[in-house]
Amino acid sequence: MYDYFLGGKDNLAPDRTAAEMVLQIAPQIRIAAQQNRGFLGRAVRYLAEAGVRQFLDIGTGLPTQNNVHEVAHTIAPEAPVVYVDNDPVVLAHGRAILAGSKNVHIVQADLRRPEDILDNPEVRERLDFDRPIAILLVAIVHFLQESDGPEEIVARFRDVLPPGGHLVLSHVCGDALPDAVAPVTEIYRHSSTPIITRSTERIRGFFGDLELVEPGLVNVSAWRPDTVEAKRISEKYPDGYFPAGVARKS
Repeated sequence: MYDYFLGGKDNLAPDRTAAEMVLQIAPQIRIAAQQNRGFLGRAVRYLAEAGVRQFLDIGTGLPTQNNVHEVAHTIAPEAPVVYVDNDPVVLAHGRAILAGSKNVHIVQADLRRPEDILDNPEVRERLDFDRPIAILLVAIVHFLQESDGPEEIVARFRDVLPPGGHLVLSHVCGDALPDAVAPVTEIYRHSSTPIITRSTERIRGFFGDLELVEPGLVNVSAWRPDTVEAKRISEKYPDGYFPAGVARKS
């Protein structure tokens, strides 16, 4: 569905049907998905320019436009990028698309089991957690159910960050469109990836005591917008619909 919102071709008929049902209720979701992708690129570019040379992207989904490695490698071609996803279809497609890409690797693991990611031999072989690293949880934590313990899971990834490490996170929010939350959530409930919207303040809590870099926790379009369109969207939708932030560990 996310790929469909982005205008991609890696989606199936049931994805498109469900996505169109969502768009009938909240047409802003297509814009939100596109702006979230823009946030991801700007955040990675910011981190690479700040000297971060390692990236762990969890819940990457199908590789599409402006992937983490593509953005990071325009600044630091040597920077290792490890993608993580639990979907075998994503893994198969991802490995085919990424074949031949240097300093890029994709592994199968589940966000709900942090240790499976952090102790994965392939992850440990390619990433050094004693040096500054960026852990990306972009548009993925909202798929964690309350029974999964989302705060505890995100805290585990914060804990492994070394000084100079960063957490990048975005999360759908129901504050701006309260009437759309229940029907959209119901559609996702019948998919393989049910979604949970959370408040802006609760999303802020995922960053713990890390220091949010400017401009703090804002809608995806308002995080250092670099296009006229992003600035326009950020002004049109000032309330919390998809908060995002980048935070640093001192």
